[in-house]
Amino acid sequence: MTERLYYFDSYLHSFQARIVERLEVNDHPAVVLDRSAFYPASGGQPADRGTLNQARVVDVIERESDGEVLHVLSEPIAAADVLGTIDSARRFDLMQQHTGQHILSQAFIQSLEAETISFHLNDDRRDGAATIDLSTPDLKPEQIDRVEDLANSIVYENRPVSARFVSEAELKSIPLRKPPTVTGSIRIVTIDRFDGSACGGTHVARTGEVGLIKITKLERRGHDTRVEFRCGQRALIDYRRKHAVLNTVAADLTVGYWELDQAVARLQAENKSVRKQLTEADTHLQQYEAAELLNAVDRYAGLGLIARVWPDRDAAYLKRFASLLTVQPKTIALLGATGKATALVFARSKDLPHDLAALLKATAARLNSQGGGSPALAQAGGPPATAEQIKAAIDWATDQLKNRTE
Repeated sequence: MTERLYYFDSYLHSFQARIVERLEVNDHPAVVLDRSAFYPASGGQPADRGTLNQARVVDVIERESDGEVLHVLSEPIAAADVLGTIDSARRFDLMQQHTGQHILSQAFIQSLEAETISFHLNDDRRDGAATIDLSTPDLKPEQIDRVEDLANSIVYENRPVSARFVSEAELKSIPLRKPPTVTGSIRIVTIDRFDGSACGGTHVARTGEVGLIKITKLERRGHDTRVEFRCGQRALIDYRRKHAVLNTVAADLTVGYWELDQAVARLQAENKSVRKQLTEADTHLQQYEAAELLNAVDRYAGLGLIARVWPDRDAAYLKRFASLLTVQPKTIALLGATGKATALVFARSKDLPHDLAALLKATAARLNSQGGGSPALAQAGGPPATAEQIKAAIDWATDQLKNRTE
């Protein structure tokens, strides 16, 4: 069985080892070593990266059948002896996040009696976050502040973090945040006078190395809550980005950042007022355009046929137009619009017997669209089409109506 060096020294970044088994994993060469400082993905913590001699270690996994550590490589290694080198920046980042999770999970228990039921750590140091799922559905801002205050106070106190193996007999006398799920010799990670947990992961030596612990997002998940957080360098990167956005927006609005909420409220009120004015203006414009269309209506066999295509409009716009046109007796409106999707609306005045739902379905099919409705009002939508394509389809529908009235 591989001797796992990281159990005893998370800061070990270079080691000598011998290859004891060669194999393939997902079409990549892989090796088992007699000893290794590479951490395999487990317990929510991603695997280490680095090199064995000149070959890159692209993944480290634990074999299910016997628990051996498999080092998946970018290329085969011919030598029997290897020099292993860990990506130290990646390792330290994962140590910060994982130790921060231990602190945060205990802080949630002590502050809110909320237990951690799962943990996941994204390995993207710039954009990724760590998450814990808590056995509670609702968290208020003031509760989050209290948890953050407690967690960061443990960081400021720079308490020692230690790891050791204990027997099952010894385990009974050790207070743990969560009982272990394995038997035999158990590795316990302890944060002095604060937290004890069965854990095989890598951790910093003192809590001060974790740096700032900041909760960045909450997400309700049924009866649980997912808490997104960042520690150390990740928290600093997150703060820098948000601070830059805050300052840019404040400068654009010519206000101090502390006045942004008021400025946004004013903009929302102004936007609501402007949208109302635009809607009213659009309605008046539709009424005016509808009157023009009715004055120039194409009359055929006693029917007023109006066919029109608008650019960048939707079905709601066409339906409003149809209602304005079909108040005129013996009027049929065949309307279309381009945009993110094709829109068709066929409507008639109440004094006509024509079944426009059937006509619309046949017309929509020519545009790879679908729709339906009543004989008096039907609509369809589908993939985007050009104004020329929609006009050709509506011209076809117009011919169908004319042929039926001959």
